[in-house]
Amino acid sequence: MKRVVVTGAGGGIGAALARRFAADGARVVVNDLNGDAARSVAGEIGGIAVPGDAASEADVQHLIDTAWTELGGIDLFCSNAGVLSSGDETTPDAQWQRDFGVNVMSHVYVSRALLPRWLDSGEPKRLLITVSAAGLLTLLGSATYSVTKHAALAYAEWLRATYAHRGLIVQALCPQGVRTDMLARGNDSGSGSASLLAEGALAPETVADLVADSLDGEGFLILPHAEVEGYYRLRASDPDRWLGGMNKLQRGFERQASS
Repeated sequence: MKRVVVTGAGGGIGAALARRFAADGARVVVNDLNGDAARSVAGEIGGIAVPGDAASEADVQHLIDTAWTELGGIDLFCSNAGVLSSGDETTPDAQWQRDFGVNVMSHVYVSRALLPRWLDSGEPKRLLITVSAAGLLTLLGSATYSVTKHAALAYAEWLRATYAHRGLIVQALCPQGVRTDMLARGNDSGSGSASLLAEGALAPETVADLVADSLDGEGFLILPHAEVEGYYRLRASDPDRWLGGMNKLQRGFERQASS
């Protein structure tokens, strides 16, 4: 991949992806809501910083227009920006809307801006959507993250099913625990899920290396944690058993919290 854009690249998985692609010789556009973080990563790798909000269609259009002008086109777009907040059915509407904007609509805005340029271009183009294992399974303690990541996976599936024959390769990155600020904040707040995920958490660089290797093929799901495939199969084949197991975990978290 010679011309790459990465959103949410000021830190975590996004920054690791930007560094890996740059090390492989790609020209990289670094996007993040935090402009200073975007400029820092871009400066480190010799990339181009385009700060902006992935949940804003105007900002996404500006990002793609700028990247297209600066790079002469885009071969790979990593729609990686995401947010996580704890909560349940009582989570305020404003939080639902924010999380839906970043975790779902950002991917819609990217496809709206890119597909007219990409489809039927004669050369395959790749859209990598960072979904999370929560999109295949669930995340206890966060209704908004679980729901929006399921929606992100559904949108990625729809894009792949609809446009594969027109040169669009869509891949969904679904890591479980990754040692990022997002996971650290969950641990600091006493999240049972975060504590559980931290046990097998991977370094962002490990995830980026796996993504780079996966770009040699066209497999839809990129699963940095091998055990996620087994969980996903169980969820599909025996949902009652899988849900029972998840509820057992939830009861354990509640006992820990009350002790």
